[in-house]
Amino acid sequence: MKKFLAVYLSLFVIACNNTNDADNSSSSNDTAENTAIAAPIPLNYSIQKVYTHDTSAYTQGLEWQNNKLIEGTGLRGESVLYQMDDQLRPIGKKVQLDAPYFGEGITIFDGKIYQLTWEEHKVFVYDATTLKKINTLNWPYEGWGLTHNDSSLIVSTGSSNLYFVNPADFTIQKTVGVYNEYGYQSMLNELEFVDGKIFANIYGQNDIVVIDAKTGNIINKIDCSNLLAQAKVNYNPLTIDAGFVLNGIAYKKSSNTYFLTGKCWPVVVEVKLN
Repeated sequence: MKKFLAVYLSLFVIACNNTNDADNSSSSNDTAENTAIAAPIPLNYSIQKVYTHDTSAYTQGLEWQNNKLIEGTGLRGESVLYQMDDQLRPIGKKVQLDAPYFGEGITIFDGKIYQLTWEEHKVFVYDATTLKKINTLNWPYEGWGLTHNDSSLIVSTGSSNLYFVNPADFTIQKTVGVYNEYGYQSMLNELEFVDGKIFANIYGQNDIVVIDAKTGNIINKIDCSNLLAQAKVNYNPLTIDAGFVLNGIAYKKSSNTYFLTGKCWPVVVEVKLN
Protein backbone atom coordinates (compact mmCIF):
# COMPACT_ATOMS: atom_id res chain seq x y z
CA MET A 1 0.00 0.00 0.00
CA LYS A 2 2.80 2.37 0.87
CA LYS A 3 4.43 1.60 -2.45
CA PHE A 4 1.29 2.42 -4.43
CA LEU A 5 0.76 5.58 -2.32
CA ALA A 6 4.31 6.71 -3.07
CA VAL A 7 3.80 6.21 -6.81
CA TYR A 8 0.51 8.08 -6.67
CA LEU A 9 2.12 11.01 -4.84
CA SER A 10 4.98 11.09 -7.35
CA LEU A 11 2.56 11.21 -10.28
CA PHE A 12 0.62 13.97 -8.56
CA VAL A 13 3.77 16.08 -8.05
CA ILE A 14 4.84 15.59 -11.69
CA ALA A 15 1.40 16.61 -12.92
CA CYS A 16 1.50 19.76 -10.77
CA ASN A 17 4.98 20.63 -12.01
CA ASN A 18 3.90 20.16 -15.62
CA THR A 19 0.92 22.43 -15.02
CA ASN A 20 3.18 25.05 -13.43
CA ASP A 21 5.64 24.80 -16.31
CA ALA A 22 2.81 25.28 -18.79
CA ASP A 23 1.54 28.26 -16.83
CA ASN A 24 5.04 29.75 -16.63
CA SER A 25 5.58 29.15 -20.35
CA SER A 26 2.28 30.84 -21.17
CA SER A 27 3.16 33.73 -18.88
CA SER A 28 6.57 34.09 -20.53
CA ASN A 29 4.99 34.08 -23.98
CA ASP A 30 2.49 36.72 -22.90
CA THR A 31 5.30 38.85 -21.48
CA ALA A 32 7.33 38.51 -24.68
CA GLU A 33 4.32 39.50 -26.77
CA ASN A 34 3.62 42.47 -24.52
CA THR A 35 7.21 43.71 -24.66
CA ALA A 36 7.86 43.07 -28.36
CA ILE A 37 8.84 46.15 -30.34
CA ALA A 38 6.23 46.98 -32.92
CA ALA A 39 7.26 47.55 -36.51
CA PRO A 40 7.10 51.19 -37.66
CA ILE A 41 3.73 52.17 -39.09
CA PRO A 42 4.03 53.38 -42.70
CA LEU A 43 3.00 56.96 -43.44
CA ASN A 44 1.79 58.07 -46.85
CA TYR A 45 2.17 61.51 -48.39
CA SER A 46 0.55 63.61 -51.07
CA ILE A 47 2.53 66.08 -53.17
CA GLN A 48 1.44 69.69 -52.79
CA LYS A 49 3.97 71.47 -54.97
CA VAL A 50 7.30 70.93 -56.72
CA TYR A 51 10.02 73.62 -56.65
CA THR A 52 13.22 73.96 -58.63
CA HIS A 53 16.39 73.14 -56.67
CA ASP A 54 19.97 74.07 -57.48
CA THR A 55 21.64 70.88 -58.74
CA SER A 56 25.01 72.13 -57.47
CA ALA A 57 23.63 72.21 -53.90
CA TYR A 58 24.90 69.12 -52.05
CA THR A 59 22.15 69.40 -49.45
CA GLN A 60 23.12 68.70 -45.85
CA GLY A 61 20.68 70.79 -43.83
CA LEU A 62 17.31 72.37 -44.53
CA GLU A 63 15.08 74.40 -42.22
CA TRP A 64 12.33 76.99 -42.40
CA GLN A 65 12.59 80.27 -40.53
CA ASN A 66 9.29 82.11 -40.88
CA ASN A 67 8.97 82.56 -44.68
CA LYS A 68 12.60 81.86 -45.50
CA LEU A 69 14.08 78.44 -46.18
CA ILE A 70 17.69 78.08 -45.02
CA GLU A 71 19.93 75.54 -46.74
CA GLY A 72 23.39 74.35 -45.79
CA THR A 73 25.44 72.34 -48.27
CA GLY A 74 28.55 70.16 -48.19
CA LEU A 75 31.71 69.20 -50.08
CA ARG A 76 35.06 70.78 -49.28
CA GLY A 77 35.57 74.02 -51.09
CA GLU A 78 31.90 74.13 -52.11
CA SER A 79 30.06 74.23 -48.76
CA VAL A 80 27.72 77.19 -48.38
CA LEU A 81 24.91 78.53 -46.22
CA TYR A 82 22.18 80.64 -47.80
CA GLN A 83 18.56 81.77 -47.65
CA MET A 84 15.64 81.29 -50.03
CA ASP A 85 12.29 83.04 -50.20
CA ASP A 86 8.94 81.27 -49.88
CA GLN A 87 9.14 80.22 -53.55
CA LEU A 88 12.61 78.77 -52.90
CA ARG A 89 14.45 81.43 -54.88
CA PRO A 90 17.88 82.29 -53.41
CA ILE A 91 18.10 85.68 -51.73
CA GLY A 92 21.05 87.59 -50.36
CA LYS A 93 24.67 86.50 -50.35
CA LYS A 94 25.80 82.95 -49.77
CA VAL A 95 28.17 82.28 -46.88
CA GLN A 96 31.11 80.25 -48.20
CA LEU A 97 32.90 77.93 -45.80
CA ASP A 98 36.69 77.86 -45.98
CA ALA A 99 38.07 75.03 -48.13
CA PRO A 100 39.11 72.68 -45.27
CA TYR A 101 35.53 72.50 -43.99
CA PHE A 102 32.82 70.12 -45.17
CA GLY A 103 29.45 71.62 -44.23
CA GLU A 104 26.83 69.38 -42.66
CA GLY A 105 23.47 69.75 -40.87
CA ILE A 106 21.99 73.06 -39.79
CA THR A 107 19.33 74.24 -37.39
CA ILE A 108 17.95 77.58 -36.21
CA PHE A 109 17.62 78.16 -32.48
CA ASP A 110 17.16 81.33 -30.41
CA GLY A 111 17.99 83.67 -33.29
CA LYS A 112 21.09 81.74 -34.33
CA ILE A 113 21.91 79.30 -37.13
CA TYR A 114 24.13 76.39 -36.11
CA GLN A 115 26.04 74.55 -38.82
CA LEU A 116 27.94 71.30 -38.26
CA THR A 117 31.08 70.26 -40.09
CA TRP A 118 31.69 66.65 -41.02
CA GLU A 119 35.14 65.64 -39.77
CA GLU A 120 36.58 68.95 -38.62
CA HIS A 121 34.91 68.96 -35.15
CA LYS A 122 33.73 72.54 -35.55
CA VAL A 123 30.27 74.06 -35.27
CA PHE A 124 29.75 77.48 -36.82
CA VAL A 125 27.19 79.83 -35.29
CA TYR A 126 25.63 82.66 -37.31
CA ASP A 127 23.18 85.46 -36.70
CA ALA A 128 19.97 84.05 -38.21
CA THR A 129 19.04 87.35 -39.86
CA THR A 130 22.34 88.59 -41.27
CA LEU A 131 24.17 85.22 -41.58
CA LYS A 132 27.19 86.88 -39.96
CA LYS A 133 29.35 84.32 -38.13
CA ILE A 134 29.34 85.08 -34.41
CA ASN A 135 30.92 82.02 -32.80
CA THR A 136 32.71 78.71 -33.35
CA LEU A 137 32.12 75.75 -31.05
CA ASN A 138 33.80 72.37 -30.74
CA TRP A 139 32.23 68.94 -31.25
CA PRO A 140 34.23 65.75 -30.56
CA TYR A 141 32.48 63.46 -33.06
CA GLU A 142 31.60 63.60 -36.73
CA GLY A 143 28.77 65.97 -37.56
CA TRP A 144 25.90 64.73 -39.74
CA GLY A 145 22.40 66.02 -38.95
CA LEU A 146 21.17 68.76 -36.64
CA THR A 147 17.82 69.87 -35.24
CA HIS A 148 16.45 71.10 -31.91
CA ASN A 149 13.62 70.90 -29.40
CA ASP A 150 12.62 73.65 -26.97
CA SER A 151 15.87 73.58 -24.99
CA SER A 152 18.51 71.44 -26.69
CA LEU A 153 20.17 70.94 -30.04
CA ILE A 154 20.01 67.36 -31.32
CA VAL A 155 22.94 65.92 -33.28
CA SER A 156 23.36 62.81 -35.42
CA THR A 157 26.83 61.42 -36.15
CA GLY A 158 26.12 58.57 -38.57
CA SER A 159 25.71 56.16 -35.68
CA SER A 160 22.51 54.97 -34.00
CA ASN A 161 22.82 57.66 -31.32
CA LEU A 162 21.17 61.04 -31.11
CA TYR A 163 22.97 63.51 -28.85
CA PHE A 164 21.06 66.24 -27.03
CA VAL A 165 23.49 69.09 -26.44
CA ASN A 166 23.65 72.47 -24.75
CA PRO A 167 23.31 75.23 -27.41
CA ALA A 168 25.77 77.45 -25.54
CA ASP A 169 28.78 75.15 -25.64
CA PHE A 170 27.70 71.85 -27.29
CA THR A 171 28.26 69.83 -24.12
CA ILE A 172 26.25 66.60 -24.17
CA GLN A 173 23.17 66.56 -21.94
CA LYS A 174 21.91 63.10 -22.83
CA THR A 175 22.17 60.40 -25.47
CA VAL A 176 19.26 58.49 -27.00
CA GLY A 177 19.76 55.29 -28.99
CA VAL A 178 17.49 54.90 -32.03
CA TYR A 179 16.01 51.47 -32.67
CA ASN A 180 13.33 49.52 -34.50
CA GLU A 181 12.00 45.97 -34.16
CA TYR A 182 15.30 44.54 -35.40
CA GLY A 183 17.69 46.51 -33.21
CA TYR A 184 19.57 49.76 -33.38
CA GLN A 185 19.34 51.89 -36.52
CA SER A 186 22.57 53.54 -37.67
CA MET A 187 23.35 55.98 -40.51
CA LEU A 188 21.03 58.64 -39.13
CA ASN A 189 21.58 61.76 -41.20
CA GLU A 190 19.56 64.95 -41.71
CA LEU A 191 17.07 65.65 -38.91
CA GLU A 192 13.89 67.62 -38.28
CA PHE A 193 12.08 67.89 -34.92
CA VAL A 194 8.28 68.18 -35.06
CA ASP A 195 5.92 67.86 -32.08
CA GLY A 196 8.03 65.50 -30.00
CA LYS A 197 9.15 63.41 -32.97
CA ILE A 198 12.37 63.46 -34.93
CA PHE A 199 12.24 62.89 -38.68
CA ALA A 200 15.51 61.46 -39.98
CA ASN A 201 16.99 60.55 -43.33
CA ILE A 202 18.80 57.21 -43.33
CA TYR A 203 21.93 57.80 -45.38
CA GLY A 204 21.85 55.87 -48.64
CA GLN A 205 18.22 54.81 -48.27
CA ASN A 206 14.94 56.14 -49.64
CA ASP A 207 13.21 55.93 -46.27
CA ILE A 208 12.57 58.68 -43.77
CA VAL A 209 12.08 57.37 -40.23
CA VAL A 210 10.03 59.07 -37.51
CA ILE A 211 11.54 58.68 -34.06
CA ASP A 212 9.99 59.12 -30.62
CA ALA A 213 12.37 61.75 -29.24
CA LYS A 214 12.05 60.48 -25.66
CA THR A 215 12.59 56.76 -26.23
CA GLY A 216 14.44 56.53 -29.55
CA ASN A 217 11.86 54.08 -30.90
CA ILE A 218 11.16 54.37 -34.63
CA ILE A 219 7.38 54.64 -34.75
CA ASN A 220 6.79 55.49 -38.42
CA LYS A 221 8.48 55.14 -41.78
CA ILE A 222 7.96 57.10 -44.99
CA ASP A 223 8.88 55.37 -48.26
CA CYS A 224 10.23 58.01 -50.66
CA SER A 225 11.45 55.62 -53.35
CA ASN A 226 8.90 57.01 -55.86
CA LEU A 227 9.16 60.65 -54.81
CA LEU A 228 11.11 61.84 -57.87
CA ALA A 229 8.91 59.93 -60.31
CA GLN A 230 5.80 61.36 -58.67
CA ALA A 231 7.35 64.83 -58.95
CA LYS A 232 7.75 64.12 -62.69
CA VAL A 233 11.55 64.23 -62.64
CA ASN A 234 12.68 62.31 -65.71
CA TYR A 235 16.01 61.08 -64.34
CA ASN A 236 17.45 59.66 -61.15
CA PRO A 237 20.30 61.74 -59.65
CA LEU A 238 21.93 58.50 -58.49
CA THR A 239 22.70 57.69 -62.12
CA ILE A 240 24.94 60.77 -62.15
CA ASP A 241 26.59 60.19 -58.77
CA ALA A 242 25.95 57.48 -56.18
CA GLY A 243 26.24 60.14 -53.49
CA PHE A 244 23.25 62.14 -54.74
CA VAL A 245 20.92 60.54 -52.20
CA LEU A 246 17.71 61.62 -50.49
CA ASN A 247 18.70 64.14 -47.82
CA GLY A 248 16.81 67.16 -46.60
CA ILE A 249 13.69 67.57 -44.46
CA ALA A 250 12.17 70.92 -43.54
CA TYR A 251 8.82 71.31 -41.78
CA LYS A 252 6.76 74.44 -42.45
CA LYS A 253 4.36 74.92 -39.57
CA SER A 254 2.13 77.49 -41.26
CA SER A 255 1.14 75.01 -43.97
CA ASN A 256 1.73 71.81 -41.98
CA THR A 257 3.81 70.50 -44.86
CA TYR A 258 7.25 68.97 -45.29
CA PHE A 259 9.83 69.98 -47.88
CA LEU A 260 11.95 67.06 -49.08
CA THR A 261 14.99 67.01 -51.33
CA GLY A 262 18.33 65.31 -51.88
CA LYS A 263 21.96 66.07 -52.58
CA CYS A 264 22.14 67.86 -55.95
CA TRP A 265 18.53 67.02 -56.70
CA PRO A 266 16.75 69.15 -59.32
CA VAL A 267 13.66 69.62 -57.15
CA VAL A 268 12.40 70.23 -53.64
CA VAL A 269 9.05 68.49 -53.13
CA GLU A 270 6.47 69.87 -50.73
CA VAL A 271 4.34 67.08 -49.27
CA LYS A 272 1.57 66.66 -46.74
CA LEU A 273 1.56 63.53 -44.62
CA ASN A 274 -1.63 61.47 -44.67
